[in-house]
Amino acid sequence: MPSGAARRIRCTFIAIILLCAMFVSACGGSGVFKKEYEYEEELYLSLDGSATLNVNASVAALVALRGADLDVDPRARLDRERVRALFGGPGVARVSLARRDGRRFVHVSVDLDDVRRASTLAPFAWSAYRFDRQGDVFEFRQTVGPAVRRPIGNVRWTGEELVSFKMHLPSEIVFHNAPSRQVERGNILEWEQRLADRLEGAPLDLQVHLETESILLTTLMLFGTTVVAAALTFGLVVWWIARRGREGEMAESRS
Repeated sequence: MPSGAARRIRCTFIAIILLCAMFVSACGGSGVFKKEYEYEEELYLSLDGSATLNVNASVAALVALRGADLDVDPRARLDRERVRALFGGPGVARVSLARRDGRRFVHVSVDLDDVRRASTLAPFAWSAYRFDRQGDVFEFRQTVGPAVRRPIGNVRWTGEELVSFKMHLPSEIVFHNAPSRQVERGNILEWEQRLADRLEGAPLDLQVHLETESILLTTLMLFGTTVVAAALTFGLVVWWIARRGREGEMAESRS
């Protein structure tokens, strides 16, 4: 193979690696691997008070924590409509089923016009929700009460299982009391507990203060800037490769 062609292939390979590295960095590479929870509530809150609440949980956790009337036997047939009825209400948009670590899991998404009414649905009745404007900020608070602690027998829990309450927020966070003291990529906060502590009713009090203006526009502008910068970098790399290729061919023709 001519040496000029070999150099061009090598340069192209390096350029692809650099672009992949840039993409992973822009996406915050740490988000590739997601921690697994036995019970997880994800709240997507809007500034008008509407919200989407997602629950990702094992059947065993739903029964033990929330008293759900479901069979914890992983071999038992799990009725999707029965799960939907558990979260009863017109806002139940999606229900899916899965299996992990030998246990059945459910994934439910509920749309709410007012997050403060979430506690009217049985699975969320252990929480009291507050969302009000106080001066220049919105104040959100969720106080999670005790679990039902319905007996479930041996479901092969190891004692290391975790519970998570996660919030995806639409504006700049002025104050929060998340234990990590960190705001994750994408304006996300998380309160984590051991499943054993949640079963024992260990206190959980989520508090957040938000700016009244959405950060969506800022996020879109930042994303657009990143895309433009990546495109310019790609263009420069392609130009550099093409130029080196021409120089190599000219050198070969002179030799």
